[in-house]
Amino acid sequence: MTPSPRFLDLPDRLAEDRTPRAVIFGAGHGSTYPGRDSSGHALAAAAIRAASQEDAGLVEHWDFDLGGPLFDGGPTCCIDAGDIPTALHDNAGNRARIEAKTREILALPAVPVLLGGDCSATIPFLAGFADHGPVWILQIDAHIDWRDELHGERHGYSSPMRRASEMPNVAGMVQVGLRSVGSARLAEIEAAQRYGSRFVTAREVHAGGVDAALRHIPDGARVVVTLDCDGLDPGIMPGVAARTPGGLTYTQAIDLIAGLGRRAGIVGFDLVELYPPADIDGLSALIAARLLVNAIGTIVRQA
Repeated sequence: MTPSPRFLDLPDRLAEDRTPRAVIFGAGHGSTYPGRDSSGHALAAAAIRAASQEDAGLVEHWDFDLGGPLFDGGPTCCIDAGDIPTALHDNAGNRARIEAKTREILALPAVPVLLGGDCSATIPFLAGFADHGPVWILQIDAHIDWRDELHGERHGYSSPMRRASEMPNVAGMVQVGLRSVGSARLAEIEAAQRYGSRFVTAREVHAGGVDAALRHIPDGARVVVTLDCDGLDPGIMPGVAARTPGGLTYTQAIDLIAGLGRRAGIVGFDLVELYPPADIDGLSALIAARLLVNAIGTIVRQA
C-alpha cells in the first residue's frame, strides 16, 4: 500500500539538534455516539493532505496571505507526524491516545496541530493542555457545542465546549461564527452564559470585522484555536455534515488567525468536522489545507 502523503510534503522529523515549532498529527475518530458511524469524518486528514500536494513544491514561494514565504525565510520548522491509531467506538481509547499525543508534542516543546475527525476529538486535545495553562479557547463554529450529554455520551461532538468549561486550565472562551439553530437549546445558552463564554455571531463579524471576536481575547493570552469547518459558509466549505448559510468567509477566517497571532499567541490548533463525502470537487479540502497553511505561518511568526 502506498503511504499517504504528508501535509505539504513536510518531513516527519527534523535533524536531531532541531525542535519543530509545530507538529501536525491526525486522529480519525474521537468519541462516537452509539449507533452512529463517524467513518466519513475519519477521511478528513487524508483529504487535506492530498489537497495540499499542489502547493508542496511552492513552500518557499511568496504567500500573499502571510506576507512572505510559509517559514518566513527560515528553514522548515513544522513536521507532519502522521496519524495516531484510532478506532470507531473505542471512545475511551481514542481520547487517551489523542491526549497523550498532545502532551508529547507540548513537551518538546512545540505547538500541536490536530487534524480531525469530528469535533469530539477537541475534548482530549484540550485535555492535553492540563499542565500548560492557563489557556483561552477561540472556537470558530456555527454551533456552541454545550450539550452536557447526548445518547448517554458526555464526550461526543455536541459537548466539547461544555467539557472545556470544566477544565481548570481553561481561563475563558470566545465562540465565533454562531448562527441559525443546532446545539443551542435554551439550557445550553444559559449554561454558557453563566460560565462567561463570549458569543460572537457570524453576522457580527460580517458587520464589524474580526475585531468583534478578537477584542474579547486578552493581550498576550495563550490561545488554543478549534476550527470547526462548518464555521465557514457552505458556499466555500460545502464538505461538512451540517451546512448552515451565512458563515464566515475564507478571508475572515484567516484574518482571525493572523489577528490572534499579533494580539496573543496560538499554542494549539485543531481543524475538525471536514466531511469529505459531502465535498464538491475537493473545494472544502483545499480551503481546509489553506487554513492550515495560514495557521502554521502565523505560528512561525510568533515571538
